[in-house]
Amino acid sequence: MIKNIVFDFGGVIADLDKQKAVEAFKSLGIQEAEKYLDPYLQSGAFLEVENGKTDAAGFIAAMQELSGRELSFAQVQYAWLAFITGISRKKLDYILSLRDRHYNTYLLSNTNPFIMDWACSERFPWGLPLDAYFDKMYFSYKAGFTKPDERIFRYMLEDSGIKPDETLFVEDGKANIDTAEKLGFRTYCPLNGEDWRMAVEANINE
Repeated sequence: MIKNIVFDFGGVIADLDKQKAVEAFKSLGIQEAEKYLDPYLQSGAFLEVENGKTDAAGFIAAMQELSGRELSFAQVQYAWLAFITGISRKKLDYILSLRDRHYNTYLLSNTNPFIMDWACSERFPWGLPLDAYFDKMYFSYKAGFTKPDERIFRYMLEDSGIKPDETLFVEDGKANIDTAEKLGFRTYCPLNGEDWRMAVEANINE
C-alpha cells in the first residue's frame, strides 16, 4: 500500500526549458553556459552548487571569474530561474489534496540555493511557498549528493523513516528512476510538463 509520495521539482512540479537558462547565463557573460547546464545533472561550478561543494557566494565568484564582470545574487538567481517556464496550480492543489487524504508528501530535488530561495518564499506562484505542500523537502545542495547517487535516497529514507515499498517516486529523469527502483520504490516517470495527476492516482490506488 502506498503511504508516501516523493516528487521531483524540475520537470515534475516546475516545467523546464534548458535553452532559456543557457541564454540567461550567456547574457551574464557565461558564453559556454551550454557546457555546464542540463535539465537533470549539471557540471563544473553548476554541479558544485547543487551538490553542496560550494555555496551561493562561491558560485557567484565562479560566475564572475567566467564572465569577467561583477555579478549580484539577484542577477545570478534570475538566470537560474530562467530554467522554469511554468508552475501548475492544478498540480500543487493535487499535492495538497494528497495531504488532506493522509498521504505523506516529500520533495527530493537536485537544486541549488538560488532556486530554493525563490521557491520557499512568498514569490512562489499561487500564494503559498513550496514547503507548504510537503511534509519535508530534501535538496541535493543540503544533502551533499545529487541524484542518481543512491546516497541521497538513503539520506531521505533514514531521515524520514519511510519505506521504499510504501512509496511512489515521481521523477522525470530516467537515471534517477533506475536508482529508485533498485532501492525498491514504486516509480512513475512523467515527461517534462506532463499532467501526471491521473497517473499518480492510478498508482496509489493499485
